[in-house]
Amino acid sequence: MNARAYGNPPPAYQLPDGTHVGVVRLQVADLERSLGFYTRMLGLTILSNAAGVAVLGADIPLVELHEKRGVSPAPRHGVFGLYHFAILLPDRAALGRFASHLSEVSVRVGMADHMVSESFYLSDPDGLGIEVYADRPRSTWQFNGRQLAMATDPLDVQSVIASAQGRPWEGAPPGTTMGHIHLHAGTIEEAEAFYHRALGMDKMVWDYPGALFLAAGGYHHHLGTNTWSSGPSATAGQARLLEWELVVPAAADASAAAASLRAGGFEVSQDGRGWLTRDPWGTALRLAV
Repeated sequence: MNARAYGNPPPAYQLPDGTHVGVVRLQVADLERSLGFYTRMLGLTILSNAAGVAVLGADIPLVELHEKRGVSPAPRHGVFGLYHFAILLPDRAALGRFASHLSEVSVRVGMADHMVSESFYLSDPDGLGIEVYADRPRSTWQFNGRQLAMATDPLDVQSVIASAQGRPWEGAPPGTTMGHIHLHAGTIEEAEAFYHRALGMDKMVWDYPGALFLAAGGYHHHLGTNTWSSGPSATAGQARLLEWELVVPAAADASAAAASLRAGGFEVSQDGRGWLTRDPWGTALRLAV
């Protein structure tokens, strides 16, 4: 178990350093409409597109879109499952170029300074939540005891834009990754039991109102969970998160995490793409290598 000056490690199995979020798989109503949004608005590149499934990314795959005609948009009040997925740009200058791009297009966005990062929020054509952000250096992060200090403060957007030094947005640059995912959950206690005690994530922030933030390797969070929606879980007839990947360094790490989940009383199955499990609200998580 890694000893750090911050964070609350799980009582038994702990995910290894190097663990990170992988591909996010989404169900959408109109693939061509979504491709237009993800390429023009977010600057992602289409890496493959066949048989109603498209993969987009920068220099690595990030988002996989599955078309299911006739599904309804994600409810505005939210459902158990996706709150947002978060695309991490490699530096503040890239975020500044993205901010300038947002100012030039007609799109409704939110923004926030989280102390550890600076973020913009928007929704795709099906109402699925997206964050685009850049991290502040770890050396600037602050702590209260073992807990990471995070907040939702106003963003100095002009300072972010100035960091681009006038360079235009030309799409998501190399080094863009899937930084984290944030989920609506039924209770914090059940989320902690699944993601912290069984899966092996460290707790990073645990007194944020109605939320719990977890990570591996000392990151501020690979996963946020919150109780800001009353549910129910997303259905097959809605635009929704189909599954998200958590990538571990080696096959032995995935097997160990699967064993820890089973020991916690959760079902895990294996197929050709890794281990698959579901949280207490049916949100699918794939352990990949």
